[in-house]
Amino acid sequence: MPEQGDSGTAEWPKIPRACDSRAPTMLERMFTLAKPPSPVPGTPAADAIPALLDLHGPKLHALAMRLCGHRADADDMVQEVFLQAFRKWHTFKGKADSGTWLYAIAARSCKARTRRKGGIDRRMPALSQLMPWRETTMMEAAAASEGEEDQTERNEAVARVQREISRLPEFLRLPLVLKEVMGMSVEDTASAMGLAENTIKTRLHRARLALRKAMTAKAAAVDAPAPIYEKQVCLDLLKAKMEAMDRGGTSAGFKVPQADFCARCRAVFRELDLVQDACTHMGDGPMPARLRRAILKAIRERDGLEQGTTPRRGRRPAGASATTSRVSARSRRR
Repeated sequence: MPEQGDSGTAEWPKIPRACDSRAPTMLERMFTLAKPPSPVPGTPAADAIPALLDLHGPKLHALAMRLCGHRADADDMVQEVFLQAFRKWHTFKGKADSGTWLYAIAARSCKARTRRKGGIDRRMPALSQLMPWRETTMMEAAAASEGEEDQTERNEAVARVQREISRLPEFLRLPLVLKEVMGMSVEDTASAMGLAENTIKTRLHRARLALRKAMTAKAAAVDAPAPIYEKQVCLDLLKAKMEAMDRGGTSAGFKVPQADFCARCRAVFRELDLVQDACTHMGDGPMPARLRRAILKAIRERDGLEQGTTPRRGRRPAGASATTSRVSARSRRR
């Protein structure tokens, strides 16, 4: 039986990341030097929002793609978020990171778009149906020894997770994307969504279990060994695993000590690691240059209107709404 702390939950040490002692590469140093500083309160909006665009635009576009499911809708959402940020920049007081402040605007925008499309879908299988207690098989890739899993099967599993995220109900999908794709902490995710941290944790845990269930359903499988602990012990270990994932997971050095669990638990935990890895890599990639240019143009136009300057020839008249400067989905599809 695993050793437990005073709380009755299995404890684990913080394991430093292997890469922490590695010197940064030349490319990493160049990227760090080129990365603009985060704007502070009092910075003019015309300077602050382009800086936020460079800092958070690619991640925010990845967020929009996963939440909207369609590039045209995602582009509209991203542009809408940055225009809202421009209009509301004077409200930023620096109590939270400027990125968290921006993602809070994105979260509210996503909720509003969901309501306009017919409300929030809260349908979800019962938690008991997502738990691994009654499963008689496990993923072949998860059961294999470390480093010996079939890479093709692993890649297919990652692709299944990424497809299934769009099928999660919005109340689970949004916190999952903010935490796992955008790389926000549980605390910042709760702040961005205006919810309690425990509520965010509960939704994250259910979302991960749902994605694991979908991932394993079509994967190559092998027979699962019978559990060697009582159900409550397994539940405590699963809770410890989820809490480790809340803090960053295996890649960040947070693990449940392997000596505490059996082969069956090890396979389930590796399946959950696959889910988290699949989410993490979804935020990779640049923002489309066309979209970045459109956002910067809209910001310049908005700034010109607020400063009372006469728009140059070819710009929209001063009475035009800021939202009309967005690139229309229709024109992009031509």
